[in-house]
Amino acid sequence: MSGAARLTTFASRMSGDEPPVTVPRDPAREAARRELAKRMYHENDPSLFQRALNAFWAWLGKLLAKAASATPGGSLGLLVVVLCVIAVLAALWWRLGTPRRSSVAAAPLFDERPRTAAEHRAAADAHAAQGHWNQAVQERMRAIVRALEERALLDVRPGRTADEAAAEAGRTLPAHAGALHAAARHFDDVTYGGRTADQQTYQRVAQLDSDVERARPTLVTSASPDGKT
Repeated sequence: MSGAARLTTFASRMSGDEPPVTVPRDPAREAARRELAKRMYHENDPSLFQRALNAFWAWLGKLLAKAASATPGGSLGLLVVVLCVIAVLAALWWRLGTPRRSSVAAAPLFDERPRTAAEHRAAADAHAAQGHWNQAVQERMRAIVRALEERALLDVRPGRTADEAAAEAGRTLPAHAGALHAAARHFDDVTYGGRTADQQTYQRVAQLDSDVERARPTLVTSASPDGKT
C-alpha cells in the first residue's frame, strides 16, 4: 500500500464518528513528512546503484540523441562514425600491439640458464609438434642467435635483445638482414606484444635458421686513400 493510500485510510478511520480535527498547515506537513519517511513506505524503492544506473542511461541517451542530431544522416550517420572509429582503433592495436610492449621490449633474449643452439632447436621442435607456435618461434629465434655466437659471428653478450642481435647479425650477413629483422619482430610480437604466432610464422623463422646456418659472413674492407682496397 502506498503512503498516500495509508494516509487516506488513516483519515477515513479518524473521520467515522469523531468530529474532525483541525491541524495547522505546518504541523500537518511535518507529520506527513515523518509518516512518509518510515521505512515501510520505501521497501520497493530502487537501490542507490539502480538509481545511478538509470541516471547514467538517461544521460547517455540524451548525449547520443544530441550527437545524432548533429551528425549528417542522423542515427545512421552516427553509427557509421562509431564503426569507423572502432575500425581505426583496431587497426592501430594490430599494427602497434598492446601498450605494454613498449615498456618491456628491451628485455634480454635469453634467460639466465645458458643453452646451446641445438638445445634451443630441440625445444622449438617440441613446441611446434604440440602446436605451441609462440614458444616455438621464441626458441627458434634464440637458436639463430646462439648459433651465430657459437660460430663467433656474434660476440657472446648477456642482456642482448632480439632487435640488437638482428641488427648486429645483419651487418655480418647482409643478405639475411631483412629476414633477421622480421624474425626479431615476430619474437617481440609474441613475447611482449600480445600477438599469436601461427605455423607459417614458425616455418619462416625455422627456414631462416637453416639459411643462416649455411651462410658465410661478408667481410667489409675499407678503401685506401689511393682508391685501392
